[in-house]
Order: sequence, then C-alpha cells, then structure tokens
Amino acid sequence: MVLLDGNDYADAGVGAAGVRGGPEPRRVMLILTNTGSVSKRLIDAVEREFPWVVVEQLEHVGAACREFSHPVALILVDAAMMREAEAASALLMRIHPHALTAVIEPYDRPPATSLAAVVDSPLIRSVLPMDLRLDVWLSIIRLMLCGGEYLPPESIFQTRSGDTSLPHLAPYGSQQGQGQRRTDRTELTARELQILEMVSRGLQNKLIAAEFGLSEHTVKIHLHNIIRKLGVHNRTEAAARYRSTQHFGTSR
Repeated sequence: MVLLDGNDYADAGVGAAGVRGGPEPRRVMLILTNTGSVSKRLIDAVEREFPWVVVEQLEHVGAACREFSHPVALILVDAAMMREAEAASALLMRIHPHALTAVIEPYDRPPATSLAAVVDSPLIRSVLPMDLRLDVWLSIIRLMLCGGEYLPPESIFQTRSGDTSLPHLAPYGSQQGQGQRRTDRTELTARELQILEMVSRGLQNKLIAAEFGLSEHTVKIHLHNIIRKLGVHNRTEAAARYRSTQHFGTSR
C-alpha cells in the first residue's frame, strides 16, 4: 500500500487552501451510504482538514442526482450501493462532470473491489479503504479531491470471485491488447501525460517532483495510475508505450 503523509498534495498548484494560488474554491464531497460506514468523527476531520469542502451525507443514490450549492469534487459510494450508483452513472456524470467517484471499503469486511471491477466500472475510479490511520486516510481524501485516483495494492490481487490472480492483460502490440478498452488509455489526465513524458525521457521521481512542485509520494501515485490505465507492468513499459504513440502520431 502506498502511504501518504499529511503534507502531500496531488497537485500543489491546485490542492488545498494556502498553496500557490490562494484559497481553494468551495467544493462538495458527497457520501452515499445508509450503513454509517463513514462516521461523524471522520466527517468532522474532513471539514477541519479541508475547510473549503462541504460534506453532504446521503442515504440513496437518487439524492445525489441533482445540483448542489457548489460543484461536486468527490463522490464516495458505500460498497453496498455500488451497483445502484453504477446504474445511475450516466446521470451522475452528466450532473457532476468533474467529480471523481470512489467506492468505500468497510474496515470490518474483506476487500470486495478488485482491479478488474474498477477498470470495468462506468463510474468508479478509486477505492477508499477504511482501515487506515487518520492522517493517511485524509491524505487519500486530499488526493481524490484534487482529481487523483487511488487503488490499494491488495485490490489488485483480490477479485469478487475470490480469485487471487491478476486480471489478464494482453501483451502490448497484440491485436487483443489494441482492441481492449483499457489499453490505449486516452483518458490519461493532463498531469499524467506530463509525468509520463518526463518518465519517457529517463527522469527519476525526484526530478519529476521538483519540476512540478509535487512530492515524490504524489508522483508515485500518478505513476501507479498511469501504469494501471495503460495496462502495462512497470514504468519502463509505460515509457515505451508513450514513445511508440508519439512515433505513430508524428509519422502520419
């Protein structure tokens, strides 16, 4: 598991109030749960840590399908409501186009959300474990509020059926791999593309972090997301994929 300390921001230029750019605009964080999976203590901690965030706790998905007082930046969905939320994904994404959606993994049950489930989901982009120290948990919330994705490593090895193998990824360059939805990954964010370009030039995390004013932890999180989205195994393969894409793009 990648642990973040309390000073990490997904992007120091856009992150929290007081960091390079002045006070953060007000944003809404929605918590969809009817099981109390996020306690009042945690909600209070979020509001203290991010005073620019308005937390709204809702008991059914339909209540989230409307506009709020400020733009919605993050939607947390109880694992028990994941299917219901996915059924309403088109409406939720239309009303809240800039919101990242994460599934809440309760601390008292085994992980239920696999890498394959996240990759295949029309809505869910991240997993929020509830069995973490408060400072680490808040750091992941910070990352998500800034648009960064998070997936705990154990989710990669745990599928809904209980199979502990990784989901199959076709080799790069095969027809199967080129035809799969998750291999071309045009949905890389602007920041992820910037980091991938620097990785392709051979720069290490420390230099990339310095270039963009990020922490090394945050760069590692971005690289984790890049590798997952491209369907490759490591940064070397990701860099090769980027260089190949650039080659084909300039040769046309």
